[in-house]
Amino acid sequence: MGVSSPIAGKSKGRSKSPSSATVREKDASSSSGKEGRVVASKSSRAPLGQTGGKYRQHPHLPTGNADPVPATLMYWSKAPVYGVLPIHGLRAHSATLVDGVTWIFGGCDEKGCWKDVWCFNTETMQWSNPATVGDVPPPCRAHTATLVDKKLVIFGGGEGPVYYNEVYVLDTVTRQWQHPQFGPPTHLETPPTIPPPRRAHTAVLYRGRIWVFGGGNGTQALNDLWTLEVGNNASVDRMKWEMMKTGGKTPSPRGYHTANLVGNVMVVVGGSDGRECFSDIWCLNLDTLQWSQVKLQTQYRRLSHTATQVGSYLFIWGGHNGSSYTSELLLFNLVALVFENRAPAGRAPSARAYHAALLTDSRLFVFGGFNGNDVYDDVYILDLAGAAYLPQVTSFRIDVE
Repeated sequence: MGVSSPIAGKSKGRSKSPSSATVREKDASSSSGKEGRVVASKSSRAPLGQTGGKYRQHPHLPTGNADPVPATLMYWSKAPVYGVLPIHGLRAHSATLVDGVTWIFGGCDEKGCWKDVWCFNTETMQWSNPATVGDVPPPCRAHTATLVDKKLVIFGGGEGPVYYNEVYVLDTVTRQWQHPQFGPPTHLETPPTIPPPRRAHTAVLYRGRIWVFGGGNGTQALNDLWTLEVGNNASVDRMKWEMMKTGGKTPSPRGYHTANLVGNVMVVVGGSDGRECFSDIWCLNLDTLQWSQVKLQTQYRRLSHTATQVGSYLFIWGGHNGSSYTSELLLFNLVALVFENRAPAGRAPSARAYHAALLTDSRLFVFGGFNGNDVYDDVYILDLAGAAYLPQVTSFRIDVE
């Protein structure tokens, strides 16, 4: 987020966050990723109707002998991808599932930030690079992409020292971008009418509004809460921002945290203010606007991780723990409010952060990431196997108040 730390500018006093050589998103001079990396070539062109990328006609299936494991164990494997493959690594990008297809926008690698769109079919494992039209956003990373009626609502992010507070909408059916305008900000002495620029924030959709929390602006971390009125179809003519006031003790300012909507509760996990990597978990009731902190028996510090809801659990994977990158999978029970240990079999992705993850068809997909040196463009799958029933568990509530 910031120039001198993951969240803000230069920090004072002793730093508790990872060193700049490991966790900070590196400059364009960083070394490139090597794992699963594909570079475009003139000898392998994309099919008609696709833009850029190297075309792989057949998937590379795994070879060699694998140790037998019980069929009930969750199992990691690398996805046998094919099609028009990404031409760059994926770090601090967004990944949104629309009818079985993952839409990936933005992100960065050692060369800079990107504004292209990539699609990955989670059934066929095929990559494609669709052309889009309209008001295309500038290159950005650490933004949010929220699905509203087959439209991706992009907010915030940034490139280099520049931070955004713009909104862009991509219709995944027509593949057209729109750029709604909200007018100039109000005078500094009055309450703002649009959120300040930021990146590394989070966003969830609840009752026709996108709820944006936290992030950083390059100088400091944030803990404000905004809503964007989007209705049922994300009509750009009816969008309106509103700053929300909350009750209870508020989480400290942070970015690179995660936020999941569980019923009417937004669950916030971890993050960093540029100095410290957090282990706390907070819940905001979006009806009463009351914050509550979860009392944890065991704590795990995490930033730039992913948290994917799988029924009554959050599957928290990867990220940075304040000292190093990790490939650990944490299962947080949303009913008992405790962490549980379930070790998957197979070959897990290497330790990384700034990746993206989503759930579909009882499989958790992980896209890209960054390990302090290498930017990845690979895809990994965690098959839930015996835990495939978990996504069907919907009749529960979070009780923290």
